[in-house]
Amino acid sequence: MEDTYNNRTSLAKGAKDMVKEAKRHAAKKVNKAVDRAADGYSSHHNYSRFQDEEEEDEDFYRNPPRQDGEGYHDNEEGSSDATEGHDDEDEIYEGEYQGIPSAGDKKQKEGQVALGQPVSDAARDRKGLEQERQADEEELAQQYELIIQECGHGRFQWQLFLVLGLALMSDGVEVFVVGFVLPSAETDMCVPNSSSGWLGSIVYLGMMVGAFFWGGMSDKVGRRQCLLICMSTNGFFAFLSSFVQGYGLFLLCRLIAGFGIGGAVPIVFSFFAEVLSREKRGEHLSWLCMFWMIGEIYASAMAWAIIPHYGWSFSMGSAYQFHSWRVFVVVCALPCVCAVVALTFMPESPRFYLEVGKHDEAWMILKQIHDTNMRARGQPEKVFTVNRIKIPKQLDELVEMNTESGNPVSKFFFRIKAEIHGIYVNLMKSFNYPMRENMMRLAIVWFTLSFGYYGLSVWFPDVIKHLQADEYASKVKLHNNERIEDFTFNFTLENQIHKNGLFINDRFINMKLKSVTFIDSTFRNCYFDDVTSVGSFFRNCTFIDAFFFNTDIDESKLIDGTEVVNSTFTHNKIGCQMTFDDDYSAYWVYFINFLGTLAVLPGNIVSALLMDKIGRLSMLGGSMVLSGISCFFLWFGTSESMMIFMLCLYNGLSISAWNSLDVVTTESFPTVRRGTGFGFCNALCKMAAVLGNLIFGSLVGITKAIPILMASSVLVGGGLVALRLPDTRANVLM
Repeated sequence: MEDTYNNRTSLAKGAKDMVKEAKRHAAKKVNKAVDRAADGYSSHHNYSRFQDEEEEDEDFYRNPPRQDGEGYHDNEEGSSDATEGHDDEDEIYEGEYQGIPSAGDKKQKEGQVALGQPVSDAARDRKGLEQERQADEEELAQQYELIIQECGHGRFQWQLFLVLGLALMSDGVEVFVVGFVLPSAETDMCVPNSSSGWLGSIVYLGMMVGAFFWGGMSDKVGRRQCLLICMSTNGFFAFLSSFVQGYGLFLLCRLIAGFGIGGAVPIVFSFFAEVLSREKRGEHLSWLCMFWMIGEIYASAMAWAIIPHYGWSFSMGSAYQFHSWRVFVVVCALPCVCAVVALTFMPESPRFYLEVGKHDEAWMILKQIHDTNMRARGQPEKVFTVNRIKIPKQLDELVEMNTESGNPVSKFFFRIKAEIHGIYVNLMKSFNYPMRENMMRLAIVWFTLSFGYYGLSVWFPDVIKHLQADEYASKVKLHNNERIEDFTFNFTLENQIHKNGLFINDRFINMKLKSVTFIDSTFRNCYFDDVTSVGSFFRNCTFIDAFFFNTDIDESKLIDGTEVVNSTFTHNKIGCQMTFDDDYSAYWVYFINFLGTLAVLPGNIVSALLMDKIGRLSMLGGSMVLSGISCFFLWFGTSESMMIFMLCLYNGLSISAWNSLDVVTTESFPTVRRGTGFGFCNALCKMAAVLGNLIFGSLVGITKAIPILMASSVLVGGGLVALRLPDTRANVLM
């Protein structure tokens, strides 16, 4: 009786085990059938582990376990007993949340795990997990290269090329807006010489912080999402800056706009590189660089066409002035707005989704790329044959949590602090061995190229104006010891110096004073009505019984001991007065910059065609050395025509270095740190631009030799360092 009961028990246990085993294999069969049927999957992209499971299933059904319990006796105590009374819903799968370990769990000996519980990542060596992830990333890099080749290069890449090109164009426009509006904005807002130059510096400071922040965030939340946010920020505050009147508010708006656009360069190149195959990457990233040049041409052409036209303005009384340079700022925000609208129709980078473990989202985007390109080729029947893509092991991050009782503001700043710390930790990994030495060389190249390029380019309009001012001053007209009585001045006085003059009962009505200086002169019973003065001063003069109505003559124009006796000022004009009427120099400066940007076009085309033929490093180092030599010859430029020719030559040579550096930087970092590394290098670029702006600006009115020699030396030195960088032409995107 007891033997019969034991046999029945054993038979029941064996039957339960067989049912569970059959359920498990049936579920595998169903899942594999669904995988095969979904969108034309093919079996030749499956991993070997799926083939092993299939063979295992076939063996199970060819040789099923015997129902008499044979085959279960060996594991009867360890398997059947453990599964008795155990339901499918109670099974614990790897990766399922197990709750917070209790204090009693710590008493377990090292290397031992409780029965039925999986080994957690925290119990394994962190370095071993990172090595496992690195191996997964290497395998993914090879597979992803094959997938991109299967997707082909076609309509999707060209659509993304145009959208990202608009974003890159916005960055080029932002850089040159600073130099073009600097003289006009500071004159319009009555900025003293001591504060001159802050506009150029503040924008680059914003771009420096934005490049590091948005580049790092793109590695954490995605390329497309970060690019949308930073471009929207730039567009809104750039548009707003055109309407504010105070210089402080204008600086704040341009600072935030610069912070937004700072993320464009690192995100754009990282995004586009991740949908290009290895043989297409160098050439098409170089073509993408052309949009930065198009941004230069656009800004130069709009400045030339808009800013000198003083008539393109309106005013609301004398307190609110909307001059032509503000119209120029609005027009320059249009590429950014177009980029934001176009970007909303583009998907996220599939390579980023794979890095963060989102297999299905990445697969759908890769299929979209494949189908878009195949339809454009006239092959819509061609099926996307990939069904499994390697996912790197996802490592848990220890994140400090904020209290639930905190207010929204404190939570926001806590989140920002946590994100910045994560970006910093990610950046520090780029300085670890074996990337440390290459990272330092890359940083030196970025800094030297940016210092020389931005230092000369941003302040080059002031160099031209300095030469023109010298020529203008040489044509000044001198009037000594003149006596004028009962005369009406109703015309423009320009580029004149009046010394020891005597003006009696004279009328200055509806006239302009342009670069006119009165020295030791006396005005008796004179009448000033609707007088506008630009660059005009009264030095040690005397006004007796004078009347001023609707003029801009105030304490800032009456200098060096000028006395006002029994005189009246009514309805004075508020703000600084500016005009470009018949101002040939303004047209000339913007036209020179327009020519300089056009000179970039040949260099851009040559660099794109030869990038993969002569190599990135040869082009980078050679271009920097040659541009440094051409910059040196600016020292010998004694005329405007000579300076313009050397500027065009310098721009044409340096653009190849920029294109090569962008490609090398993109290929030097793994996907998980590409945005962070590129953002750090671009932040160094903007730091060098700030230093170049301040240093060159302080010397341009004194001597041109020191800035030119400084730029030439750093460019040649940086080019020699660039030749020591590793060649990235054969790299797959890790």
